[in-house]
Amino acid sequence: MSPIQTVSLSLFRFDSALDRLWALAQMGAARFSLPRTPDIGFWKLCGSGSGEGFTPVPNTSVYAILATWPDAATARARTREAPVWARYRARAAEDWTIFLAPTSVRGAWSGQTPFEVTAPATPGPLAALTRATVKPSRALKFWKHEPAISDMIGRDPNVIFKIGIGEVPLMQQVTFSIWPDATSMCAFARKGGPHAEAIRAVRDGGLFAEELYARFTVLGDHGSWEGRRPLASLTAPTPTDTPAEEYA
Repeated sequence: MSPIQTVSLSLFRFDSALDRLWALAQMGAARFSLPRTPDIGFWKLCGSGSGEGFTPVPNTSVYAILATWPDAATARARTREAPVWARYRARAAEDWTIFLAPTSVRGAWSGQTPFEVTAPATPGPLAALTRATVKPSRALKFWKHEPAISDMIGRDPNVIFKIGIGEVPLMQQVTFSIWPDATSMCAFARKGGPHAEAIRAVRDGGLFAEELYARFTVLGDHGSWEGRRPLASLTAPTPTDTPAEEYA
């Protein structure tokens, strides 16, 4: 079989003020060392929003690294051993990495199509990622509608995990969510009411300078988030790596 491109999303939580300052500084410093990581493809350093992550107010304790790799084995090895990940893990109070295989992608991210669909969608858990660059002239209008969309995601009983991250506060936003199956995710997307109206207003309002929508099969994870494995609630177990504390 041909190698399947694997996407890793690593989340890190920093508790002390000193560690948070270090993580903020890495938003600039780590971009010089990340490209030297063997086998890494597309990558992004991201901060996060406060609350459930879908707000314009930054959360200074949570940061993320998104990267693409030629296959799952390489993704697992590099996120365990590569210097950048090791430095983040050494400072973080908690970290969690999820591994994903792209099954559909539409749009661009920084002028690129970063995710390669090399395997068909399979039944079971899936993840959705939406990334957009908000036009500066339309930022206030976008954030007027975003709370209605985020509130519905947060209250949906089927969503397994959700977070909002971004490269530039207010302007470049990423929403990431995990669902037990395609049926539950599509049911959420079809909901009417304020949520649907807000999404329609965002899409029809010409608010974005660039957009990307992608879906992924969930391959596995390692580490924990908020003291638990987010994927543990899935009825069908997914592969896991060695717990993060064993190689930190």
